[in-house]
Amino acid sequence: MRLFRLLRIALVAYRYGLDRMILDNGSAFGVLGRVLLAAQKLMFWRDFSAPRAVRLRQALEDLGPIFVKFGQVLSTRRDLLPLDLADELAKLQDRVPPFSSALAVAELEAAYGKPVDQVFAVFSREPVASASVAQVHFATLPDGREVAVKILRPGIRPVIDHDIGLLQVAAALLEKLWADGRRLKPREVVAEFDKYLHDELDLMREAANCSQLRRNFANSDLLIVPEVYWDWCTHNVMVMERMHGIPISQTEALRAAGVDIPRLAQAGVEIFFTQVFRDGFFHADMHPGNIFVATGATVKGRYIAVDFGIVGTLTEIDQSYLAQNFLAFFRRDYKRVAEAHIESGWAPKDTRVDEFEAAIRAVCEPIFDRPLKDISFGRVLLRLFQTSRRFNVEIQPQLVLLQKTLLNIEGLGRDLDPDLDLWQTARPFLERWMSEQVGWRGLLKNLKREAPQWASVLPALPRLVQHALTSNRDDELLAELAALRAEETKKRHWLALIALLLAGLLAVQWLH
Repeated sequence: MRLFRLLRIALVAYRYGLDRMILDNGSAFGVLGRVLLAAQKLMFWRDFSAPRAVRLRQALEDLGPIFVKFGQVLSTRRDLLPLDLADELAKLQDRVPPFSSALAVAELEAAYGKPVDQVFAVFSREPVASASVAQVHFATLPDGREVAVKILRPGIRPVIDHDIGLLQVAAALLEKLWADGRRLKPREVVAEFDKYLHDELDLMREAANCSQLRRNFANSDLLIVPEVYWDWCTHNVMVMERMHGIPISQTEALRAAGVDIPRLAQAGVEIFFTQVFRDGFFHADMHPGNIFVATGATVKGRYIAVDFGIVGTLTEIDQSYLAQNFLAFFRRDYKRVAEAHIESGWAPKDTRVDEFEAAIRAVCEPIFDRPLKDISFGRVLLRLFQTSRRFNVEIQPQLVLLQKTLLNIEGLGRDLDPDLDLWQTARPFLERWMSEQVGWRGLLKNLKREAPQWASVLPALPRLVQHALTSNRDDELLAELAALRAEETKKRHWLALIALLLAGLLAVQWLH
């Protein structure tokens, strides 16, 4: 079976002339390039009139949904791919025929252990959406609530494992036979894809992602997230509140419904930065097929998010670093951008700040004071990655999903309002966030967060000291007493410092 699949992959690659990508760089591919060059006389004539990027996209679509998804993930790695390939692969969409209604009903009955008509008051046999991993049906719960039922595609796990195995073999060969293979990190890319894809196979994980995002945006006037109905969820079935809205790609329909399009574009930017900097938890698959807009009287103009299989997370260190970089970038303080890279360890310590600053300025300066329609983040990112390679900057894997999401936001913003000023929209939000993190509000927030730990440690100190003083252990006594005294001294210093800071902040506030 694996041999047959491998042969089919080879035939599809040959049909679309993917071997030409190797032949065009024969010397770079070493042994593999020389073998293909030697076999060139045996090749039949093929049509290479379409650009190589288009032929690659068509080949992945022909190979099936798993390879389409791989192409989608690969399109986010603009640090690895040439720009033409990344742009074309970003056009890949999951256009997968739905599986039969009989199979959908069988999956539900296996999950619930009873007929589907005893689970739902109404279950629509016709799917409303179908993708590579799952498809969605509408239904009604016994209490009358309208729901969307997401069902994992039957038999998808072995197909994924099989194709991932083939991709791993191809990646290992590419790394060994291509001179530039190590820089492209094909095995790491496949491993990353493997993780994302297997995360999508667990619908309980997706339901948890949805629930977390809904909690983060409770009472928000920007974003609506469906409620998860946990009593009906399993690892291969997810049941959530049915959402009513217009796909965000249907701009004319939104205008006809009275939606403020420029305001909608600004809200999209604010939602993105809120998820990244306030929550450190963001929807990482924000392509137009997963975003709707509410048109009801009380919720008109709010975004509706669906499909939570892929989310990204950031640590507080990542958030702080990114905020500093964004703010320095908005202020055109390229020296600070360069210094932040070096301080974080992303760039080598011996990097010359002035040279790095000049290189960043050359990339970023041309795009300022220009509307979104005149800016291509794809090209900006490509030039930034080229600069990064020149200065040996390490690409951080935790930011790959963030990059993908930023490109999605760019596409949405360009479609909605090409004149949107991304910088002016984002800058006030980031400045407010930084003020809350490093200003007096940030200090009070951190004190409040640490208060429970201090409350439990401080009262216990006298007892611990008394215990140490009455102990008969000589060496252990001295060591324990020294440690306690050091800890107590440290805490006294911290308390004094905090008191001084609070007094200073209060004085500043009073003077103002």
